[in-house]
Amino acid sequence: MLKEQLSSDPNWWKKAVFYQIYPRSFKDSNGDGIGDLPGIIEKLDYLNGTPDSLGIDAIWFNPFFVSPDKDHGYDVADYCDIDPRFGTLEDFDRLVEECHKRGIRVMLDLVVNHTSDRHPWFQQSRSSRDNPYRDWYIWRDGRDGGKRPPNNWKSHFSGPAWTWDEKTGQYYLHSFLKEQPDLNWFNPEVRKAIYQVVRFWLERGADGFRLDVAHAYCKDQQFRDNPPYHQRLKLKGTVPLRERSLEMVMLNILGAPKYHLPETHQILREIRNILNEYPAKTSIGEIQCDDPAVVASYYGQNNDELHMNFYFDLTNCHKWKAAAFRRYVDRWEKILPEWAWPAYTFSNHDVVRAISRFGKGEQADRRARLLALMLLTLRCTPFIYYGEEIGMKFLSLPKKLRQDPVGLRWYPFHPGRDGSRTPMQWNRSRNAGFSPGEPWLPLGPEWEKRNVEVQEQDPASLLNFYKSAIRLRKSSPALQEGSYRSVAEGMPESCYVYLREGEDQKMIVALNFGSGSVKLDLSPWPGAKQLLLSTDHRRGEETLKGTLELGPEEGCVLQLER
Repeated sequence: MLKEQLSSDPNWWKKAVFYQIYPRSFKDSNGDGIGDLPGIIEKLDYLNGTPDSLGIDAIWFNPFFVSPDKDHGYDVADYCDIDPRFGTLEDFDRLVEECHKRGIRVMLDLVVNHTSDRHPWFQQSRSSRDNPYRDWYIWRDGRDGGKRPPNNWKSHFSGPAWTWDEKTGQYYLHSFLKEQPDLNWFNPEVRKAIYQVVRFWLERGADGFRLDVAHAYCKDQQFRDNPPYHQRLKLKGTVPLRERSLEMVMLNILGAPKYHLPETHQILREIRNILNEYPAKTSIGEIQCDDPAVVASYYGQNNDELHMNFYFDLTNCHKWKAAAFRRYVDRWEKILPEWAWPAYTFSNHDVVRAISRFGKGEQADRRARLLALMLLTLRCTPFIYYGEEIGMKFLSLPKKLRQDPVGLRWYPFHPGRDGSRTPMQWNRSRNAGFSPGEPWLPLGPEWEKRNVEVQEQDPASLLNFYKSAIRLRKSSPALQEGSYRSVAEGMPESCYVYLREGEDQKMIVALNFGSGSVKLDLSPWPGAKQLLLSTDHRRGEETLKGTLELGPEEGCVLQLER
């Protein structure tokens, strides 16, 4: 029998490779077409625990709490129970036990900016103006005698952020769907209740939390109008027109409530204090802001808020240029406090998968390898989105097949999010081995070859490259904990080159984003250089001295002679 394999190192998350699982799309155990916790348990050996496993160290699970499912689990009706579609609390306990046996930590999605309108707290709150739960949510009188919303704030999902409640004659605030009313974090009773939720899951063995829209907990208490739209429109010029509507929805530039208040930082310090009461727990925040300095502030002035923050400039990047990636990483490295630790991902459940953003056919596959090598060799905690390791692609869906509320509301101006949430592709059997029943979404493109079974048998596959890159990362102190410095001088324009240096190890990572071969001058680093890994599977171990030749969209890792 496997025994618990967790390290007691409180900073384990700095060395870890995380894997994001969208539970309804990973593995269905009962044939209803929806992935579930028993299905995830069934596939844990694929992730870690055997010599042939992928080798990840932690899983971030998208929500599986009780929910009416208006926003696929991001509308929670009971924070302390599992939605029956996904399983039971006993299934969760078994999931934690089986993960820990394999050295896998469990990170839950904490969605506490808002609840479902079906949550008992909101049902009480909307029942009358004098109900004790009334102030647990944000209620306001309308303007012009109640006929107009209290201000011009807009929902991220389009339309006003206020909905009229006929029974009590006031508007309530919802930053997202009207079925997702915002909690009033200025109410001490709300804080107390949410902190009890945090402790509930920590006591059940959770190893930390991803904090959904953590920047948004507290809103401007004067409820002032947002400035006019044209004053706030700062779309990045590198974003294609097709994607701009999605950015406008998700990056708060259409009149979302005023965020980033000092009180939010105090809440995060309080959550951090709770995590500190338990051994080796961690947190990561979803902080949406165009200004990286504001995002960096959520680490806290004294390393006392979030352990990590996602840096979405990389996730939202659509420009396949070495200079763009170098600029984003260098800017983040420069802004971060010395003690702060980055977290990077190229794909998640809200964006078009990276392999589909950056190319087609063989070009897309080469670029997927290059992104994998970059992700797993930067100074960061890397997050791999499920299926990314087998090259799962984004699926464009017609409106009649969409379920995502954003994709439905903004059709046809952006592709929606369903296409990045299709069922995990396990093999070439019916429904790609995901479910014996009809899957909740159609399978992704090319699933017959982009599946685990096929790629495990191919030494040159993307999956086996991910395994090699993860093994290299785990064996290298420089890659896990070393410093980072980019090198632009004397390097080809198409190349992103950086040094990773630890106490007893120095590595060069060279990534060619160009469509042609290039030669890199290695003379600035005297002595022999050992080629440890290349995205080109035909390339074996080499000892290099003067130059390094890179093929089109090839990346290499070299170890320098000390």
